[in-house]
Amino acid sequence: MSEQQLTKGASIESPISASPVKAGAGRFSFRIEIDPTRSDSPWWMTILSVALALLFCGIFIAANGMNPLTVYTKMITGAFGSSFGLTETLVKSIPLLLCGIGVAIAYRISVWNIGAEGQFLAGAMAATAVTIYFPNLPVYLTMPMMIAFSIAGGGIWGLLTAIPRTYFQVNELITSLMLNYVAVLALNYFVFGPWKDPQGMNFPGTPMFTDAQSLPLIGDTRLHYGIIFAAIAVLLYWFLIRYTRWGYELRLIGANPEAAKNAGIRISRHILLVMLISGGIAGLAGMSEVAGVSHRLMYGISPGYGYTAIIVAWLAKLNPFGIVVSAFLFGGLIVGGYSVQTIGLPSSISSMIQGAILFFLIAGGMASKFRIRRNG
Repeated sequence: MSEQQLTKGASIESPISASPVKAGAGRFSFRIEIDPTRSDSPWWMTILSVALALLFCGIFIAANGMNPLTVYTKMITGAFGSSFGLTETLVKSIPLLLCGIGVAIAYRISVWNIGAEGQFLAGAMAATAVTIYFPNLPVYLTMPMMIAFSIAGGGIWGLLTAIPRTYFQVNELITSLMLNYVAVLALNYFVFGPWKDPQGMNFPGTPMFTDAQSLPLIGDTRLHYGIIFAAIAVLLYWFLIRYTRWGYELRLIGANPEAAKNAGIRISRHILLVMLISGGIAGLAGMSEVAGVSHRLMYGISPGYGYTAIIVAWLAKLNPFGIVVSAFLFGGLIVGGYSVQTIGLPSSISSMIQGAILFFLIAGGMASKFRIRRNG
């Protein structure tokens, strides 16, 4: 049986709704049908969803006495209108891209990992542990250990979601979300407790990393070598999903789990492996942030990268190169949010826009399941 036959098995078994809603009369009558098999919205629906989100947020901006076009122009120029803005956008894009790739891998097999935030923090804490307990290692040992520890930390955090899902049928939405809060509390414990810098003037953070514990910067900017991690993750994701048997099995599981099971694919093993990889990539994002940007583990290290990565992945429809573009745009949205503070708006405007985009993407996906047909 071919891949097309396997992945389309669900379509054969689930016809369009046999109970359409009818309206109108005579030659102008029509009916609305629901196609439950359609899981992907067309590209124009994605663009329309983003446009509606911006329009929706513009109403609230106007209600606050500001011109929406002025605000959006300020955000665009702040994020993309200068070399400083572009490099800052790239800096914000790195964790979004890594976390976005991480959750996209899980979503490929319909494992709804919304725990990238916790996995990001777990990786940041694991990388920082190397600086705390092995402070005098040379750079050729420190960096590999920080990378390995962060991937392991994020991967283990991902398995804490995968194991209950696989063996006890516990909904991963609940466990992955709750583990985010556990990770936040664990981070607060370390930065306010045993890892707190005694010379930090009571600031909740660890001692500053040394040069051997920090990722090199590119030129005179804040852009760091974590961008290499992101590029490698994108290329590996693209290659593995498109050209390997494992990638084929993931696509098949996501399209038709029953067909995959009948083909002899062990879905439980794939869930464990996928969540290990997903969490590991998000953990690497945490390492890149503490070693490349803050140079210490501190309170509030993440402004919500793991949550924003969910929107990044969905906006790109899980396409690896689409995630690159989406992460860059959302990085610019974060930087643009800081820019509008100069005209009297809070930076949280970017969070409002992110939430609106997610809402309209979901609504667009639901709307794409409906079809309007003329009677007769």
